[in-house]
Amino acid sequence: MDAIDFEIINILKENSRSTTSEISKRVKLSVPAVSERIRKIESAGIIEKYTVRINRDKINYKLLAFIFVNIDKTENIEGFRKAIVKYNSVLECHHVVGKYDYLLKILVEDTNVLENFISNKLKKIKGVVQSNTIITLSSLKEDINV
Repeated sequence: MDAIDFEIINILKENSRSTTSEISKRVKLSVPAVSERIRKIESAGIIEKYTVRINRDKINYKLLAFIFVNIDKTENIEGFRKAIVKYNSVLECHHVVGKYDYLLKILVEDTNVLENFISNKLKKIKGVVQSNTIITLSSLKEDINV
C-alpha cells in the first residue's frame, strides 16, 4: 500500500460508485493502472464490501440508541452472540472492557419499537442480566470507515 492506494481508498469511501475513469483523473494514473490497484486492494481484503449510506430520517428510522449489556455467565456468551447479530435493528455489537460486557448500536423507528426490542428480544436472550440504554439526541459525526 502506498499513498496512491490510500488516495484511491479515500475516493471510494467518499463515493463507492466512483468510476475508474474518475479515479484515474484524480490520482493521475491510467484507467488500467487504477483498475489493477483496486483489484489488488480488494484481493488483499482491505476493501471488504461496497455499500450505500441511507438517510435514516427519510425512511422513518429516527431513534438511534446505544445499549450496554451484561451477560451473567461465560457459558451464555456464545448464545448471546449468535442471537444478537440476527436482529436487523442491531447495527453494531461490540465486546467491551469495563462495567459492561457488550455495547450495541440500535436503530429503530421510535421509542415503542425500542421498548419492544429491549423487553421482548434483548432481555429474553439467555444470560442477559442487565442493560443500560442511552438515546441519541443528535449525531455530530458518524463515519463508517477509518
